[in-house]
Amino acid sequence: MRNTSKLQAHGAILLANTIFGLGIPITKLLLDNWVSPMVYMATRSLGAAVVFWIIAAFMKPEKVERRDLMVIMLGGLMGFVVSQTLTAEALNYTSPVYFSLIATLTPVAVMLMAALFIGERITGLKFVGVLIGIGGAVLMVVMGQSSGSGTNDLLGIMLAILTLLTWAIYMIITRKVAQKYTPVTQMKYVFLISSLVTVPIALPELADQRLYCAATFGWDGALEMAFIVLLATVLGYFLIPFAMRSLSATAVSIYTNLQPMVASFIAIIIGQDRLTWDKPVAAVLVLLSAYIVTVMAADGRNTKTS
Repeated sequence: MRNTSKLQAHGAILLANTIFGLGIPITKLLLDNWVSPMVYMATRSLGAAVVFWIIAAFMKPEKVERRDLMVIMLGGLMGFVVSQTLTAEALNYTSPVYFSLIATLTPVAVMLMAALFIGERITGLKFVGVLIGIGGAVLMVVMGQSSGSGTNDLLGIMLAILTLLTWAIYMIITRKVAQKYTPVTQMKYVFLISSLVTVPIALPELADQRLYCAATFGWDGALEMAFIVLLATVLGYFLIPFAMRSLSATAVSIYTNLQPMVASFIAIIIGQDRLTWDKPVAAVLVLLSAYIVTVMAADGRNTKTS
């Protein structure tokens, strides 16, 4: 039974990161053609909140302890409002490929945040992994400055780094509550607080958005937003706490490595970016960094304890 739960958790996080990978170039299309970053965020938040509260209405109510509710809402602010607002801003300045490569460093960020917040020890092997990951990020910054396809790749990459740091904090602080409550219970509060923060800020911009103006409305933009709200938000954020009930935050973060593969393939196919020599080299460096931090270091720890 436990093996079945773990298998389901791995399948859930695999699907979630495939969806997130597809969501990166689709978000870029939305930001380039249809909505501003804040209106994009408000639409995601409000749409997901409505869906999760409707689903919750047909489920047996769960009583959430006040302290846990505060953790869930704080996690929502960090893991969705802050992280995804930074994502939208980052994609305004850099390409989906560079952004998704930076996202691959999530396991490294989780390790660093775990060391900072819960005192997890950083071994020599993990330190080497961090240095390799930094090398990959530096390569992206240098090449982005000279030949990047974004409007300001340096700023976009810096924002992408902040994105994964806030996401890492989200996974660490919500790990325990994720095991206590159903994903629907968690997500209805996450997106409630997210809506309360983002919608009032976005309202003054709404009249200027092509997606919400009758004269400029397009079904392609509506379908792109539907994908982001229903799949990249509702389904994706449902699957993450589901997976975290059976897997560690670090194990969940490993699957982030799928995102650059999916995002880069789609972005290059639809012409959002071009394949240059630095991208596969940077990909090798950041993937190697994630592998050292999450797999090799864990194997070394297990060998010592056996």
